[in-house]
Amino acid sequence: MKKISPSLTLLALAINAFAIGSTEFISVGLMPMIVNTFNISLSQAGLTVSLYALGVTVGAPLLTILTGTWNRKTLMVSIMGLFILGNLLSAFAPTFLLLLVGRVLASLAHGIFMSISTVIAADVVRPEKRASAIALMFTGLTVATVIGVPLGTFIGQHSNWHMSFVFIVVIGLIGLIATSILVPKGLPIPGKINLSGLARIFTNKSILMSLFITAFGYGGTFAAYTYLTPILEGTFRFSASTVVIILVAYGVMVAIGNSLGGHLANKNILPALQKMFAALALSLLFLFISASLASQALGLIATLLLGLFAFMNVPGLQLYVVQLAEKFTPKDITLVSAFNIAAFNVGITLGSFVGGQISKGSSVVFTPLGGIIIILLAMFLIRLAQKDQASKL
Repeated sequence: MKKISPSLTLLALAINAFAIGSTEFISVGLMPMIVNTFNISLSQAGLTVSLYALGVTVGAPLLTILTGTWNRKTLMVSIMGLFILGNLLSAFAPTFLLLLVGRVLASLAHGIFMSISTVIAADVVRPEKRASAIALMFTGLTVATVIGVPLGTFIGQHSNWHMSFVFIVVIGLIGLIATSILVPKGLPIPGKINLSGLARIFTNKSILMSLFITAFGYGGTFAAYTYLTPILEGTFRFSASTVVIILVAYGVMVAIGNSLGGHLANKNILPALQKMFAALALSLLFLFISASLASQALGLIATLLLGLFAFMNVPGLQLYVVQLAEKFTPKDITLVSAFNIAAFNVGITLGSFVGGQISKGSSVVFTPLGGIIIILLAMFLIRLAQKDQASKL
């Protein structure tokens, strides 16, 4: 049997990551259209983001545990099948409830994909190339932010939001075909996951604190980002077509921020994360001030700054929890990684929920302030973690 090139396997994973990254935030761009179609409030429409994140939160650790004995290729094909099914249901949902069901199904696929795809990426290359292989796989998510979400929004604006989900289904089908051809059959199978690992993880103070840092530090952004399109259209008075261009620019800034964040977090992770969180909080404050003044010029700058700092912390948060797992629970690194993915999405759920409550109670203009409070909690926890580290030296 001809050996499959690792580069081709990574390409298949990146295509899947692009599809999954596009669907995660697609409803951010479609929010006003969903509100109009189903005659619901903005905070109700925000459930398309928060419930998706909740599904990832549950799906990542739970499905990782349940599928430990599955052949990896069979599992990846099943994941993409579930992903396509969920988005098909969302595309043709006659009611808002069925749209939410479709979002949850897709989110379950997302959760387990993120848990195992990094392991597959690492397994198909030589040990010294593992970090770059994982980074290459994650480019699919970055490209989704730059291209997938704005393109899906553009499609929705020029036809209807249903077609945006059809677009994602098509990308998912391409990913499914690529997986069936380019992912090798004989990948290592983790086997049945020892549930005693749960006790080791959740009784370790350092790992537990790191999961909360991930949730608060990542989640603060989503109090405002979930409602970014209504802010841009309603508060700053940008046209729908201009918003698409701004979302592309936002995605480019995310890509730059991710790259910078990975470089900055290579050494002294906690101090680097503390500075990133401070910069993120300041960018949210600037967005609030700009929205209060309803200045388009300031609003554009604030949105780009938010993009730069929003996900800059992701590489550091991932690296930090893996390093802790290697140190304290080396048998449970895969499970710890799954719980960190869950923590990212707990943050999305928390942030979008807080933003929804603020928009319902007052105005979307105030959603960045909710984000700042959440990020300050992460900064407080980092101070505690630094003190804990210092006391053990």
